Amino acid sequence: MKTFCGRANPTTGALDWVEESEEYDYHQEIARSSYADMLHDTDRNQKYYAGIRAAVARVKARGEKATVLDIGTGTGLLSMMALTAGADFCYAVEVFKPMAEAAKCIVEKNGFSDRMKIINKHSTEVTLGPDGDMQTRANILVTELFDTELIGEGALPSYEHAHQNLVQEGCEAVPHRATVYSQLVESELLWSWGQLQPVMVEGARLAPPPAVTQCAGAHSVCDIQLSQVSPEQFTPLGPLCTMFSLDFSKPVSSAPQSHTSHFPARVSGRAQVVLSWWDIDMDPEGSIVCSMAPSWTYPQPKAAPWRDHWMQSVYFLPTERSVVEGEELSLTVIHDDYSLWYGLQQVGLKETPLCRPCCTCHAHLVWNRPRFGELNDGRRTESYVRALRSVLDVDSVCLSVSDGSLLPVFAQMLGAKKVFGLESSRMSKRVIEQVLEANSMKGGVELLEIRADQLSSNDLGGQQISVLMGEPYYSTSLLPWHSLFFWYCRTALAKLLRPGAAILPRSATLHAAAVEFQDLWRIRAPCGTCEGFDVSPMDQMVQRSLDFRESREAEPHPLWEYPCRALTLPTAVMTFDFTQCVPEQPINAQGCFPFVRSGSCHGVAIWMEYQLTEEVTISMGLSGDVGEQGACEWSRHRKQGVYFFPSPRQSVGEDGGGGKVSYSFTFEPSSGDISMEFNNKTN
Repeated sequence: MKTFCGRANPTTGALDWVEESEEYDYHQEIARSSYADMLHDTDRNQKYYAGIRAAVARVKARGEKATVLDIGTGTGLLSMMALTAGADFCYAVEVFKPMAEAAKCIVEKNGFSDRMKIINKHSTEVTLGPDGDMQTRANILVTELFDTELIGEGALPSYEHAHQNLVQEGCEAVPHRATVYSQLVESELLWSWGQLQPVMVEGARLAPPPAVTQCAGAHSVCDIQLSQVSPEQFTPLGPLCTMFSLDFSKPVSSAPQSHTSHFPARVSGRAQVVLSWWDIDMDPEGSIVCSMAPSWTYPQPKAAPWRDHWMQSVYFLPTERSVVEGEELSLTVIHDDYSLWYGLQQVGLKETPLCRPCCTCHAHLVWNRPRFGELNDGRRTESYVRALRSVLDVDSVCLSVSDGSLLPVFAQMLGAKKVFGLESSRMSKRVIEQVLEANSMKGGVELLEIRADQLSSNDLGGQQISVLMGEPYYSTSLLPWHSLFFWYCRTALAKLLRPGAAILPRSATLHAAAVEFQDLWRIRAPCGTCEGFDVSPMDQMVQRSLDFRESREAEPHPLWEYPCRALTLPTAVMTFDFTQCVPEQPINAQGCFPFVRSGSCHGVAIWMEYQLTEEVTISMGLSGDVGEQGACEWSRHRKQGVYFFPSPRQSVGEDGGGGKVSYSFTFEPSSGDISMEFNNKTN
């Protein structure tokens, strides 16, 4: 049996559905999962263990047998903790079959098979009774069903069903409760991810369409490593509010509910964004707490536990509004069974219903959060405008090939004779049309919903292109080199180009550097033992899935969220000349990165830089020089590629004599993909 998987195709700019073997889908799921991250989360594991010991002790103190229901058991770790703490029997539920099979191996390896039953079902399908999956109701409920938004993995319906059908009334629960905290802030940085701001083009103001600025946006949380957003980049307008708590030892409802917190505005400002995180109490007294608070809330930020499976949430208010210091405000959160959304009102005014955000302008469906930030980046805009100004004249006929791009609007504002824009979808075309209409430029740019390889001279009114431009940005791109689709478009359009036509960007360079991650290495590092339990079968399962394909590929990661140090100098490893057509033969590059700093080499960071003109370059990776100790600052707008080494903890020397990373890159024109191999050598 085969399965179809989506893969970005740089030769077409499309997401192709590729037929893969039946094993591929779950191998990819395992390889890119957070299982290793959770096993390396010592804070989480120790606090779960402490909470489980306390729960078992309370049941035993009542003279009862301790029967545990563990929903979402994963490796079986929490059930083994319960059995070690004195539980009599555990029912461990895991819906993902490969994970359930791994749990059986782990449980057997640790000698708990006789007191534990793995149930490979969704918990809502588990049956109770003499012939059922469970012979009796449990009196201890242990779960790990949470995501960054707390309830996004279906925790509420699962708890609701468990209390109705699988556990005793008044059962012990680990965790015992969860509490959601929120803070209203003003942040130019964060708000730039949610709304299109006015854009300045050589002193002229390009206004965002009213339909966009008045739109409540898409209904989706922005989950990030909030520890990497400095407190200097936002202004709290109110206190940290306790929005609501859920007691998991009692029946839980998945029905929509709302909760409101009242407070006076601390300072005057613009209410734009809600920052949110949660914590879980592992015991009824709240003495064992696992918190998702960002590091800057800690007295010693470096002591904050790091985790990637649970982060923090950013919610954008439907519209920004001005608040005055001392003004009484009410912040309301509504949640259904899977998600949350927020609204703000002034106390004393007639309350208006807080509806689920829904994008009506299409922009929030065309542009994701990093893309909004990219379009709102004034320095980036200046670079493109400067590059365009250097190649445009009054007779220029321009063609833009990027998704939902403002470049054709800029070209029109700079005085090009005629501007065309190719858009990949009707929705993105409509968004740019709204921008043109809002600025009285309707008709100034002709937008075509057509592929580059289908464009004809008739579509251009018989005119030849004198300036071909792209950011390049394509919504299907995942890895840095997927934007090489621009090169394929340039090749397809060769016969429509005027002799000596300007190509912007004129080239692209693939850059790489060997790095030491502060924490991200944990998501790929084997665990071995966890809290005294042998979980090596899990390591082996992950490695088999990585070996299936993923270990030979780079992964996309927003590296601004994951601090790292460059252990080698950033190196240009491969250049793509857009002034020429895509070659028929592969492009190969071999070389090495000598280590220039000591550290542990976890892998290689990979990114693109675009040479718009000879004078103007845009980086999609490093946004500044590497620090003396190797500190890196990364672009917040695009994801970079990361190639993880199988052995992530290899020491290197300080003086460049401690080894090197040899590399081999191959660009294959037929697929548009780049394959890579590395050899991490240390003395």
